Amino acid sequence: MIEEGLRLVFRAMREHEVSCLLMGGQACVLYGAAEFSRDVDFAILAEAENLERVQAAMHSLEAEVIAVPPFEIKYLEEGLAVHFRCSVSGADGLRVDLMTRMRGVADFPELWERRFSIDDGGTGQVHLMHVADLVAAKKTQRDKDWPMIQRLLEVNYLSCTTEAVPAQIDFWLRELRTPELLLEAAGRFPEETATTRTERPLLAHALNPDPAALERELNAEMLAEKARDRAHWKPLKKMLEELRLPPG
Repeated sequence: MIEEGLRLVFRAMREHEVSCLLMGGQACVLYGAAEFSRDVDFAILAEAENLERVQAAMHSLEAEVIAVPPFEIKYLEEGLAVHFRCSVSGADGLRVDLMTRMRGVADFPELWERRFSIDDGGTGQVHLMHVADLVAAKKTQRDKDWPMIQRLLEVNYLSCTTEAVPAQIDFWLRELRTPELLLEAAGRFPEETATTRTERPLLAHALNPDPAALERELNAEMLAEKARDRAHWKPLKKMLEELRLPPG
């Protein structure tokens, strides 16, 4: 069940023809990998006409920018998020976060081609970032994102009730973070696992089962991703700090 505040946001984006994809916690909720998220996050196309449509949608939601950076294309292109807070009745207090560029995530046109769409429960469709792109976007330095990634992958793997296609198998072997499921997948798809382990060496511990080693390597993989994300955000955080300084 989609809450009324979210439905109002989805309707505003749709009625103003905003090119956007739902991501973040709310997308995880709709994929069945989370129970709750406070905010709503979108990837948006950073083109002048689309930003005008975004501004119109935010106006209809009585939403204002609540922090730096301001809502300008140059900051979106740098990889910063713009934060709005809604005041319209029914969505009062709901935060809407918008981004265009994310570390390790494809550009918007490619994301759009892979989108997944669902009915929002009465007023139309919601376009979600594909689960593979959502996993990539969630590989951050934040501790809370990693259990979400694991759950997204578990749901995707366990909900496959038909014969898996090669793209699904490749996705699972490259991304699964649950040792038990990786061991199972390696048993189901040994040839594909042997091929993929050249790019994800920890799969060797799934082919020749060593659960303890597999767990250690998964943790090391996570720590390395967190370090890459911290390095990515270091100059962006400096930019935010400079924007917070008073003029002059």
